[in-house]
Amino acid sequence: MPILYRDPSILLASIENWLAEQLRSAGDKGGIVGLSGGIDSAVVAAILKRVCGNRMLAVIMPCHSHPEDRLHAAMVAAHLQIPHLTVDLTETYDALISALGEGEGSRMAQANLKPRLRMSTLYFLAQTRNMLVCGTGNKVELTVGYFTKYGDSGVDLLPLGDLLKGEVRQLAGLLEVPAPIIDKPPSAGLWEGQTDEGEMGVTYDELDRFLALGEGSDKVRNFVEQSRARSEHKRRTPPICRISETKQA
Repeated sequence: MPILYRDPSILLASIENWLAEQLRSAGDKGGIVGLSGGIDSAVVAAILKRVCGNRMLAVIMPCHSHPEDRLHAAMVAAHLQIPHLTVDLTETYDALISALGEGEGSRMAQANLKPRLRMSTLYFLAQTRNMLVCGTGNKVELTVGYFTKYGDSGVDLLPLGDLLKGEVRQLAGLLEVPAPIIDKPPSAGLWEGQTDEGEMGVTYDELDRFLALGEGSDKVRNFVEQSRARSEHKRRTPPICRISETKQA
């Protein structure tokens, strides 16, 4: 039977070596990550701690967030003894929504403003500390475009970008991330009751198997192919109008 997931100890060593080299070559002092209370950010924070020691920072950024997420983020920081701080973006978010005009944005536009504010916060803190911003996106999310353009995709490094979701879970166990974080349903926290799998309509296990082995139902295949095509613009840098290549009227 084909092996779905790779050895987590080998994955961890590879990521740590890669991350150390990326930081070294950039001449930066360490890495910074947003700590959401979810499994992906917990794993990135734990790896940063192992690679950088106290030359790293995890930032908890509640913004109309579920109270449990803030508690779980604090739990991870305390359990793994991670340097961290909290920046509450709720009032900033409310002020910006008000300035833009109440009711002007769709639910998704308003929800996507949250990760974009978090991106700005992380870069401000990173620049003042000579750090690189480490994202938390995994291979599944990057493939199907399950991230906010210039939000959680606005990062310098993606340590988990080649990992399936199940591999992230295995790393979390190896890194001793607290069980409540590993066991909770994955959620971007975009609105009350939102979950990743509920929004996508397919499970991470199904997506892992399809991406790794090419196995899955027509529903999963169609979701991946359509999502990949629809989100292609998120994975590309903005196109430049090359004058020499344009057609003249």
